[in-house]
Amino acid sequence: MENGGHSDVPDNANEHCPGTQSESAGKSDACQGCPNQEACATAPKGPDPDLVIIAERMANVKHKILVLSGKGGVGKSTFSAQLSFALAAMGDQVGLLDIDICGPSIPKMSGVEGQDIHQSNLGWSPVYVEPNLGVMSIGFMLPNPDEAVIWRGPRKNGLIKQFLKDVYWDKLDYLVVDAPPGTSDEHISIVQFLQATGIDGAIIVTTPQQVSLIDVRKEVSFCKKVGLPILGVVENMSGLRQPVSHFKFVRVTDKGEEKDMTEWATEYMREKAPELLDLIACTEVFDSSRGGAAMMCKEMEVPFLGKVPLDPQLCKAAEEGRSFFDDNHKCSASAPALKGIIERLLASPMLSRTEVNDDVM
Repeated sequence: MENGGHSDVPDNANEHCPGTQSESAGKSDACQGCPNQEACATAPKGPDPDLVIIAERMANVKHKILVLSGKGGVGKSTFSAQLSFALAAMGDQVGLLDIDICGPSIPKMSGVEGQDIHQSNLGWSPVYVEPNLGVMSIGFMLPNPDEAVIWRGPRKNGLIKQFLKDVYWDKLDYLVVDAPPGTSDEHISIVQFLQATGIDGAIIVTTPQQVSLIDVRKEVSFCKKVGLPILGVVENMSGLRQPVSHFKFVRVTDKGEEKDMTEWATEYMREKAPELLDLIACTEVFDSSRGGAAMMCKEMEVPFLGKVPLDPQLCKAAEEGRSFFDDNHKCSASAPALKGIIERLLASPMLSRTEVNDDVM
């Protein structure tokens, strides 16, 4: 970025590049043969006027939280949805923004799949799960849920910008942004678009094994490079926990055939050791012998928020699009863990609840 003394010079630019925002970008002698010449010559120059509109929209948002993951399939969207449910249950005004353009799962996980977006003179209206919990996602725009979104980076970035400047959230205490896995165009865009408005920070979700943590380290590195504070790391699927009474028992023959023994096993425990049915069974699913996310956080000097076990009841709540804090569907194995993580998150100096509007609480 030292080429020509400009901060807006691409890494692969020619020597003496005038900078992408210069009036001579793509036109000067130094631009000849540069791979970026055509893009620079046709790109709009000067400050982006949309950033002013975004800043005006975001002025009514107290806290902005990004939820990231280095790898897909670690439960990032589940965490985003359940965090939003929990904040709304506390009485806060919450917005949940899904910028995973190619894999929008938030509409299903928040129980509003198949809803339509409505437009007013104020802008796009979010789809509301509760009066104080609104959701916005490209999933609401697809003609059918099986429709693939095959877009290049600029079009994705354009939709993210449109979400930020055109969605009318009104006043929010929290805007939770569910990002796609990795460190791609969407992540750079959301940070650039929101940076001037103030981002509280990012929560990074991972699973315990090294194959996930390798990519999470890259996510931590990304946050540090772009100046995005890290609120903490959550280790999801940290061992399987399930009440013994919920287990299915089978006997496997030498030929691999299974015979259901659940009724026999349950009756046997009820007669011989009924106290076993009140226990929660635990086992490791992923290898965490090298310390998991907690050790990684210690090595990289970032906060560790805690562990959430793999709980079939939590998976069911996500599939049904409801809060797993619902009293009628208590996730006894995982709810206390997630409650503790949210409490530690809200107690963070970077995310003080003291600024929440009095009229909201």
